[in-house]
Amino acid sequence: MSTRLLRLGHLLLTSILTAVCGSDSIPEGLRMLLGAVLLLLALPSHGQDTTTQGPGVLLPLPKGACTGWMAGIPGHPGHNGVPGRDGRDGTPGEKGEKGDPGLIGPKGDTGETGVTGAEGPRGFPGIQGRKGEPGEGAYVYRSAFSVGLETYVTVPNMPIRFTKIFYNQQNHYDGSTGKFHCNIPGLYYFAYHITVYMKDVKVSLFKKDKAMLFTYDQYQENNVDQASGSVLLHLEVGDQVWLQVYGEGERNGLYADNDNDSTFTGFLLYHDTN
Repeated sequence: MSTRLLRLGHLLLTSILTAVCGSDSIPEGLRMLLGAVLLLLALPSHGQDTTTQGPGVLLPLPKGACTGWMAGIPGHPGHNGVPGRDGRDGTPGEKGEKGDPGLIGPKGDTGETGVTGAEGPRGFPGIQGRKGEPGEGAYVYRSAFSVGLETYVTVPNMPIRFTKIFYNQQNHYDGSTGKFHCNIPGLYYFAYHITVYMKDVKVSLFKKDKAMLFTYDQYQENNVDQASGSVLLHLEVGDQVWLQVYGEGERNGLYADNDNDSTFTGFLLYHDTN
């Protein structure tokens, strides 16, 4: 009796397990429960007759039944796998909004000078400026003379007295002494032209008792000759300038008459500003 019941239970559980193995919708818990019931039925109970196919031999499962149908205890979770490779680059996103301006950077080095550009068109006349301050008076400084020799009698080593006056408006030349007196400090020009007759001539132009210029002319017999000289001198107020025969009377050939003149001239070029 017990052997028949065991076979019927075995067949029933086998059918149930076959049906379970062929269906994916059976819960895992039910599958484990059916496996446990089948195991209990298959184990020999105390005093149960198991000699149907020999002592200690259980009936084999029918052909076609699920193998490994009994589930074990769940194991421990496995270790994390190796990270996979990087995926492909995604599609570029849309352009974002414009950000805020950054801070002003430090001033850079001065660059090289560029090429000079073309000249631009002429501009319009500017506004007339303000009237300037009154300047100094346009005072004209004058000092000039021009005189000639009236007699050919001269004294050696003494100022030659030119008494024939051509121009002496400022009276800076003294005909009684033959000397020019400086009244305006500045630069002066002096010149003399002498007619030479009967003797050789050697004259000197003096400034404050110092000979500044010499002129010598050798007389040619039966002929009238000319000698001249000129110089620029800076004078201070009180300086004196004159002509005189240099040496003794053997070189005193100055001459003048109605047809021949010996002259002495001087004038101020420009005055000192200080």
